[in-house]
Amino acid sequence: MDKVKKMGGFWSATKRVWYIGHSDENLKKIYNTFNNGFTIEDSDLKLQKSNPIVHYAATNFKKRHAKISSKDLSKEDIKNLHKFVKYLRGKTLSESTIRTYYKHVLDFLKYLNKKPIEEVNNRDVEQFIEDVCVPRMYSISTHRQIIGSVKHFQNLFDLCQIDESKLMLPRKSNFLPTVLSKEEIIALLRNTKNVKHRAILALIYASGLRIGELINLELKDIDINRYQIFVRNSKGRKDRYVIMAKSLVPVIKNYIVTYKPQKYFAEGLEFGVKYTAGSVRGVLRRSCKAAGIIKKVTPHTLRHSYATHLLENGVDLRYIQELLGHSKPETTMIYTHVAKKDLLEIESPLDKIVKELMDSDKNDKKLTLSGK
Repeated sequence: MDKVKKMGGFWSATKRVWYIGHSDENLKKIYNTFNNGFTIEDSDLKLQKSNPIVHYAATNFKKRHAKISSKDLSKEDIKNLHKFVKYLRGKTLSESTIRTYYKHVLDFLKYLNKKPIEEVNNRDVEQFIEDVCVPRMYSISTHRQIIGSVKHFQNLFDLCQIDESKLMLPRKSNFLPTVLSKEEIIALLRNTKNVKHRAILALIYASGLRIGELINLELKDIDINRYQIFVRNSKGRKDRYVIMAKSLVPVIKNYIVTYKPQKYFAEGLEFGVKYTAGSVRGVLRRSCKAAGIIKKVTPHTLRHSYATHLLENGVDLRYIQELLGHSKPETTMIYTHVAKKDLLEIESPLDKIVKELMDSDKNDKKLTLSGK
């Protein structure tokens, strides 16, 4: 364990394994450290050297995906995948979007079973949705991502017979976001005992940050004196300033003095290396369990809660839109459906009936629904 830590590895509590970044330098460290007395299984590493794009997909798919090997794709498919990634980067899409589209197209090509690209048509896409996506119980948003990735693929390879105009996007879901109450936020932070973890969760909520913005946040972008945070190159390639809670300053100072991060606000075991999104989710999950919160909570739930609480506190929707970095006011409008400020002032008709009965019967002022 200590040897892996020294190499910069980190522990996954979910999969109960140690991870370390793939590089020639780290491979040398592994062989030099564990070559004596240990058996090193390096078949997948050899696969990565011979066919990196296929191995990348195989190791990054979730458990519900079958492992993909070079036998599942033709040489032409692999060549087309390389072209596809290059094409997406030329569109200046974010790396996160490129990875998502790449994963879906890779899965689609595997399903086609080496079918020539010139013969691929709309029915192939429909059958892929029916045979693969529906059994895996993908969400509507994932279905839309798949259609979007196929459209980009068709735009690049116009030899295929897919008619983009006939690819129907499923209608967006109108689910309301999960929001924690103010009491639950305090309970969550109080039950996060680790100073570093508390600072991370508190900052996400107090400034309404996306998880990617938290991970990429550098120390130089935190202005403690002005209570401001500069968010660089966030979603949509936009910069913005967000507020930092004054009550958070002691927590941040305590964390920085204790853990001494070098570059990023949240760093892993290795100095100067970003914290991972999975680590943040794991911290949040454990804190929710300790706080007795049974709602399904993600880091984005803290951002939803931040926006909703601002609205309940009377902050104008235009300012909330600016703080969240939304391009369209319609995106921010969703929080008007979950804010309770005005709804709480509405009296239930049942309470009104009980009150009227109590007023009419002065001899029975303790009237209750239980009949006691």
